[in-house]
Amino acid sequence: MSISLLEKYLPENTLPYLKKWFGEHPIHIKITRGRNSKLGDYRKMPDQSHQITINSTLQPPLFFFVLAHELAHLLAFENCGHRISPHGSEWKNTFRTMLLESISIFDDDLKPIILKFAKSPKANFMSSPELVRYFHIEDYEDETSYIEDLNINDHFMYRKQIYIIDEKRKKNYLCTQLDTDKKYIFKPLARVEKIS
Repeated sequence: MSISLLEKYLPENTLPYLKKWFGEHPIHIKITRGRNSKLGDYRKMPDQSHQITINSTLQPPLFFFVLAHELAHLLAFENCGHRISPHGSEWKNTFRTMLLESISIFDDDLKPIILKFAKSPKANFMSSPELVRYFHIEDYEDETSYIEDLNINDHFMYRKQIYIIDEKRKKNYLCTQLDTDKKYIFKPLARVEKIS
């Protein structure tokens, strides 16, 4: 896929950054349907080309953020060798540099969140509560809540099953599925429907 074909998924003024980062690397970009398990993915292919997949459902600033995340893998491996950890210091430094270099493309209310994230980039988007909240504000109807906004002993529905919150353990929540009495751990930013 040509860089210019990505334009409809991206915020304005991002192509100069992408052209610089893409350089002469043979990169295949695949735009996928929304996946719950991941927002994007990077792979070095057997023919030495590179493949990046990105969910088509992402808002333009998040699409750019995820594309930069995946490109940072490529650039870190190319610059530092393939024995580095996928999300180690080399990747973090590369991704940080890319985010700071392109900070002007983000909206003013998003810039402080990106700057904070760039201090210590995380491998998983879900590890940054501020980013998760920012990009999910309009994606959900009012009947859903983050589990961290509920109280101990509150009941909620998740994937058509009813649970009760037993206790908070460090950052996560121990919950019981009422039908089976099995215990499950939920992340604080899990989206659930509170049951009154």
